[in-house]
Amino acid sequence: MSLQKKAETNIFWMIVLTVLVISVGALVEIVPLFFQKSTTEPVAGLKPYSALELAGRDIYQREGCMSCHSQMIRPFRAETERYGHYSVAGEFVYDHPFQWSSKRTGPDLARVGGRYSDEWHRVHMINPRDVVPESIMPGYPWLEGAPLDGKGIQKRMRVLRVLGLPYTDEEIDQAPEQVKDKTEMDAMIAYLQGLGIHVKVRR
Repeated sequence: MSLQKKAETNIFWMIVLTVLVISVGALVEIVPLFFQKSTTEPVAGLKPYSALELAGRDIYQREGCMSCHSQMIRPFRAETERYGHYSVAGEFVYDHPFQWSSKRTGPDLARVGGRYSDEWHRVHMINPRDVVPESIMPGYPWLEGAPLDGKGIQKRMRVLRVLGLPYTDEEIDQAPEQVKDKTEMDAMIAYLQGLGIHVKVRR
């Protein structure tokens, strides 16, 4: 009996061979990426998130923002004309985990940094329809009064340093002061204002 016939008639061998083929394909596609500078080195000017931005990123994750917003612009004309320069791997080397997503109930946020003022973002987060009447996004008014935890942000920065982010002892020591008297709204705005500002936006 040929190997093909065995695989077609024996579920065990079908599973083994399928897993083997997928594994080889994955290795061939994925492993080389770990050795390409374009995928492992940060783009020019990129730095790890500040304490306030990192706190904002954590809130972004907690509130499930990636369920409606992507952070990855595909290299297609329709994408780049609407959002700007396509996303590159070097923008996300400090993201653990990355926030690409693929859902676009709301617009892509990969290049939102600097497009609007802090006050616009504040109003938008409290009641989105005040600035975008057709928006279906819920408001997040509770962020305005929720204080940040300085000690908690230090712990997160230490963990990220173990994962390879170049935080210094000084940056970690100063983190509580940077988030002192700041709210979760301040942190969310800081995070959004830093998205996509290191790659030139094509107009």
